[in-house]
Amino acid sequence: MPIHSFEPIVDENCKILILGTMPGVMSLKKQQYYGYDPNAFWRIIYGLFGQKPDEDYELRAAFILRHHIAVWDVLMACEREGSSDSDIKNPLPNDFAYLYSCYPGLRDICFNGGPAERLYRRFVEKPGADRYGPKIYYSLPSTSPAYTIGFERKLEQWKLLLQLLEQ
Repeated sequence: MPIHSFEPIVDENCKILILGTMPGVMSLKKQQYYGYDPNAFWRIIYGLFGQKPDEDYELRAAFILRHHIAVWDVLMACEREGSSDSDIKNPLPNDFAYLYSCYPGLRDICFNGGPAERLYRRFVEKPGADRYGPKIYYSLPSTSPAYTIGFERKLEQWKLLLQLLEQ
């Protein structure tokens, strides 16, 4: 049975798009991006700005939008047992042409882990073609607890977002 991603968290002021692959089991259950507490995503995003994450998901979504950051997943749907990206079958990508046409200010695309980047390049980006206007792509370490480098090392690499926001 297929599982489905969420609508993006985005508005017309966003400059950076963070892309994951597909929400995991706990995120799907909670209907929240990065809803699995051991995932460091929200601690990293808030940590970039010297703050602790809000408990309320709506406040978290508002926080990233205030900082001109959007969140979405590469996949709209797939089949998968559990939460592992390596178990994804029959992937169906989200409609990036529509997203980029509605939000032309999205210029920097940051992949939350290697699987998101591989899926994007395979299903969305056509080699040698810049179909969506000028975009700059960045690879960041996965915030998933399955990617076992320490929190501080992840946070250090994610500080790239602060540099991108200053441009």
